[in-house]
Amino acid sequence: MQLSKFTDYGLRVLMRVYATAPKRVSVAQISSSYAISDHHVAKVASALVRGGFLRSGRGRAGGLTLAKDAGDINIGAVVRYLSGDVPVAECFAAKSCDCRAFAQCGLRGPLYDAQQAFFGVLDKYTLDQVVQDRSLMQGLLADSSTASECVSPAHDAG
Repeated sequence: MQLSKFTDYGLRVLMRVYATAPKRVSVAQISSSYAISDHHVAKVASALVRGGFLRSGRGRAGGLTLAKDAGDINIGAVVRYLSGDVPVAECFAAKSCDCRAFAQCGLRGPLYDAQQAFFGVLDKYTLDQVVQDRSLMQGLLADSSTASECVSPAHDAG
């Protein structure tokens, strides 16, 4: 499975807000941290507020804060919420499928199992677990002039 940009940005926003907690962080600060447009960040932040993951304040003391403890923000729940009900394949959609092989296709079961496994893994993690060192994360994201290449980190397969 691949996350949509919207969902990816949502996870990034949560990580940035958590790294800065308990201070509030503005949409502009998040936008600068990730080099994402203010408009995209604002849309994602609005969705996260509606979903109960963030709180938003306006005015001079405004900005974004976590709506609950980072240990209570489940990554699987966030991804499900932001992704909506996007089917893995056309045949999972509520509408009829126009695939000629639909009646005899054995792929729906494995695809469904794969989707469940994907979310099952994400359900094991909370926001505080994916931001391993808040002060380091805050430092990395505070300086928007520091370019960083995406590199797959080594992870514990255990």
